[in-house]
Amino acid sequence: MVIIKARKLTKYFGQICAVDNVDFDIEKGVCFGFLGPNGAGKTTIMRMFYCIVAPTAGHIEIMGMDIKRHASKIKSKIGVMPQDNNLDLELSAFKNLIVYGRYFEIPYKISKRLAYDLLDYVGLTEKAHENIRNLSGGMQRALLLARAIINSPEILILDEPTTGLDPHSRHNVWHKLKDLKEKDTTLILTTHYMEEAEKLCDKVAIMDRGKIIIIDTPKHLMETYGGNLEDVYLKLTGKKLKGEENNNNNEY
Repeated sequence: MVIIKARKLTKYFGQICAVDNVDFDIEKGVCFGFLGPNGAGKTTIMRMFYCIVAPTAGHIEIMGMDIKRHASKIKSKIGVMPQDNNLDLELSAFKNLIVYGRYFEIPYKISKRLAYDLLDYVGLTEKAHENIRNLSGGMQRALLLARAIINSPEILILDEPTTGLDPHSRHNVWHKLKDLKEKDTTLILTTHYMEEAEKLCDKVAIMDRGKIIIIDTPKHLMETYGGNLEDVYLKLTGKKLKGEENNNNNEY
């Protein structure tokens, strides 16, 4: 079952074409990854998924709904784990979840139970009433994941979910994401870590300069082009992920 469908999707920012006439389908219950250097168009597509940016041309349907006409309903059914830490630094871990639950009109009695359940799920029970400033980077990323799923989303959008984490914390996040996928949550991922894409993604779209170069399974791409997924990426784009990241501060 297709849960997200995009056709001739295009987005301009002034004279800059961030997303250039792309088509793709994402099936329910899979992990779908968008890979590419900064400026490839990944972030713009993510923002269209959660209805922050409207297409210049073409369209996206999410759960059968057009993002231009049903933005509020779509937002109620998705979760977003952003790359940047936008937790409220003045609040505890518990209160961050409670406050976020209000956006989905979750009653306090329910959000309180959900908050404690989610803190337990991500291993932060003992840190429930700690101020955010006292949590490690890995703990804060775990809390962002807990916050993203407080509304039991059908689709979870993950923008560089393990950026800056140590290997142990990264593997903890991977374990939770695999668990969510087993519960039929659709995961949409952007990452610069090719190992992450190999381990988590059922399919990946490799992008460059607003275009999708190819969509396929990591396994088939590696069998076709040889080497690991990073080798495939380099062969198809001719670019190094980290090198491009350092040379281009504008992400579209």
